[in-house]
Amino acid sequence: MIRIGIVGDIGSGKSFVANKFGYPVFDADAEVDRLYKSDRDCFRKLNKILPKYINSFPILKKSISLAILKNDFNLKKIIKIVHPIVRKKMSKFLIKNKKKKIIILDIPLLLENKMYKKSDIIVFVESKKNKILKRLKKRKNYNSKLMLKFKKIQLPIEYKKKKSQFIIRNNFSNKFLKRDINRIIERIL
Repeated sequence: MIRIGIVGDIGSGKSFVANKFGYPVFDADAEVDRLYKSDRDCFRKLNKILPKYINSFPILKKSISLAILKNDFNLKKIIKIVHPIVRKKMSKFLIKNKKKKIIILDIPLLLENKMYKKSDIIVFVESKKNKILKRLKKRKNYNSKLMLKFKKIQLPIEYKKKKSQFIIRNNFSNKFLKRDINRIIERIL
């Protein structure tokens, strides 16, 4: 099985690109959303450490955001609970798809949390800053202060770019994206 990790800046279109590969995708953000909506054990753990903010189930993203904005240490507390659960979900995904030729790992903190193997192919998604900002502002719960807090826990973009074997320039249209993805797949296979 060939593992392709997708990395890039917040809002660069990593999930958009990941889904265009046409192979099974492990989407860490979607897993976190599911956890907040359906995992009562995760809720109990978060409620125990952040009762002031996490006090109803399903967990509202607004509550998580508020906790993070109030105190930097709250983000670390949330990560300590959520990330191990996401790792388990990824392990199940890998077992389920072990016979697939290629799988895609869409994990925003793939490099930061060392969730990759040396043999993984890393693809960096590059987008223009103005396009990223425009897209981020369209998000329902966009908050620039929250984005800055998330950026603080991420490795520098230039480092991610250097660690990558391939760079895809995402202009948020399918025109050149599919061609670039096909070139990468041809080179890998």
